[in-house]
Amino acid sequence: MKNLVRPPRLAPGARVAVVAPSGPIVEERLQAGLDLLRGWDLDPVAAPHVLDRDPALGYLAGTDADRAADLQAAWCDPAVDAVICARGGYGAQRVVDLLDWDAMRAAGPKVFVGFSDSTTLHEAFAVRLGLVTLYGPVAAGVDFVKSARAQDHLRATLFAPETVRTLTSGGTALAPGRARGVTLGGCLTLLSSGYGTPHARPGARGGLLLIEDIAEPPYSVDRALTQLLRTGWLDGVAGIALGSWKDCGPYDSLRPVFADRLGALGVPVVEELGFGHCEGALTVPLGVSAELDAAAGTLTLDEPALR
Repeated sequence: MKNLVRPPRLAPGARVAVVAPSGPIVEERLQAGLDLLRGWDLDPVAAPHVLDRDPALGYLAGTDADRAADLQAAWCDPAVDAVICARGGYGAQRVVDLLDWDAMRAAGPKVFVGFSDSTTLHEAFAVRLGLVTLYGPVAAGVDFVKSARAQDHLRATLFAPETVRTLTSGGTALAPGRARGVTLGGCLTLLSSGYGTPHARPGARGGLLLIEDIAEPPYSVDRALTQLLRTGWLDGVAGIALGSWKDCGPYDSLRPVFADRLGALGVPVVEELGFGHCEGALTVPLGVSAELDAAAGTLTLDEPALR
């Protein structure tokens, strides 16, 4: 697995487009997120349909066509330096096939930030654009607008990425050892459901896999991991970092699942690295070379996420 292209870091005054490719947005949280970005001396611009709701499918932030158009227009706008998702939810899978990837590739590299349902887009940006992306807080997310730690880590990653090359959150080793590879991953169930689609990687060989999820009981986590094992998607993975598992039941009920499903891989596995659906979530770059040290509970990037 090779390194991907690192986009340029942001500078004061950079324009940031906020888009909603998945679920509908709470306006108050969006305004709070925009205010935070303005406080960083950025120029945030909300996409035209960011506050829409699909009239028939209320779990979507507007129609598929409008959500796709907002994302593509933002990415292809030469005045926009970064695109940040407003929230997760569901819907990115319905958008990814509607995007003109040739036009987006021609627009050149820029920063993309999102997590959860945006896992589908992270995979597509890697496969179609060969681009490093940031798996981190969303602009209208409650875990962002109310968490100074999440704000500080994202801000440092955007403006001074060399200061956050080592990610740690007090994690412990489920399986000991060190491993090197290129980071990939996101929301476990999105990776599992994306297998075999044209915008997803064929496997994690040679990579450091970072996975987390929300509101999936232990048997559902087991099912997603088993799917990735049965398809061979996990063959050759170099190491695994586990993030948050909010509302997935007591963690003591998940640990045996991870030990059973991942232990036989014979690679380092670190628990609770502190990214995903959790307070103070770290921003994790996807597509960069790094070293995972399970005993120390650290992920150390070979170079800054942004150039």
